Formats: sequence, structure tokens, C-alpha cells
Amino acid sequence: MTLRRFMWIFVAIAVGAFALALLGRFVLAWPDRMVGMWTGIGIGYLLGALLFLLTPRWWRQHCDEMYAQPAGRRYLRVLWPALVGYSLALFASIWLLKQGIASVPLRALVAVLPVLPLALMMGAGLRYLREIDELQRRIETEAIGIGSLLVSLLYFAGGLLQKAKVVDLDAAMAMIWVFPLLCAVYGIAKMVLTRRYL
Repeated sequence: MTLRRFMWIFVAIAVGAFALALLGRFVLAWPDRMVGMWTGIGIGYLLGALLFLLTPRWWRQHCDEMYAQPAGRRYLRVLWPALVGYSLALFASIWLLKQGIASVPLRALVAVLPVLPLALMMGAGLRYLREIDELQRRIETEAIGIGSLLVSLLYFAGGLLQKAKVVDLDAAMAMIWVFPLLCAVYGIAKMVLTRRYL
């Protein structure tokens, strides 16, 4: 699967999210929050498609070669359903929590529902890491290490600034953004390392 196809899949998911938002607004009379959430999901996938479009040609060619390998194809077979599952689980989790759940264990279970597709994605990523060649494995592990260290430092610095009352961050929001930030820094580090080694 090529990155150009990735881009069009992201666009298709965005269009689906926007269609749900319109359907919710004009046909199903959803509350503004639900319509806004689906609009936000659509905007997020459109931004992702734009990032695919803006990547350098050498990076697109490299990714196309990697995903043409058997390990890459196996990874993608898990990645796409996990991404769609994550979007749906996030929507269901937020919607159910806003309805009000009295039972604390059930509320906790519903709150972590979006973690399940991410865990599937991580498992597929680890399998992919075991199946690729030595050089690519080195690039991947260095990128994971760089991403983990930089995000940990940022999170630690934010905690110190919060403790010193220099900033006032919402702890829940800060925790939610750790994983997406880790993915973004990992992706940038992987691109830089790939350019360096290849």
C-alpha cells in the first residue's frame, strides 16, 4: 500500500466523519458536542491526509518500499481496522460518559475503551519490529527511544512548571496528549534517522 493510498483513505474517513456530523446536525438532531466531535475527527483525518501530501518524495518512496514487504503488509492489515476502531471507540466512550454512568468500575471500563484498538496497533508494531531487517530495526528502535525520551522530558518539565505555578495545565488533557505527541516525535525522528542511514 502506498502513502498516496493512505492519504485517500484518510480523506475517505474524514468525509465519513463529516457526513455523520451533518447527519447528526440536520437529521438526527444530535447535541452540538456530538456534532463537534465528529467534525473534529474529520478535521484530524484531513490534517493527516495533508501531512501525507506534504511529505518529501524520498520519504514516500521509502515508505512504499517498506509497506510492500510482507512485514509491512501484515502491519497495515492490523493498522487500518485499529485506527477506525479507535475513532469509533473514542466516540462511543465520550458519548456514554456524557450520558452518565453511576457505577465506577463500568465508568472506568468505558473510559479506557479507546485504549484497546491502540493496544492492537502496538502489538502489530512490535511484531513488525521483530520481522524487519537489522538496519530498519535500528532506525525504528532509535526513533522510538528518541520519541520516548523527548516526550518524557517535556512531560517532566511540564510537571515541574505546574508545581512551581508557572503554568496551569489540565492534568487529564496533558495525559491524553502524551501518546499522540509520542507518535509525532517518533515519526519525525524516524524520518531524520532514515535520511541519515539510507
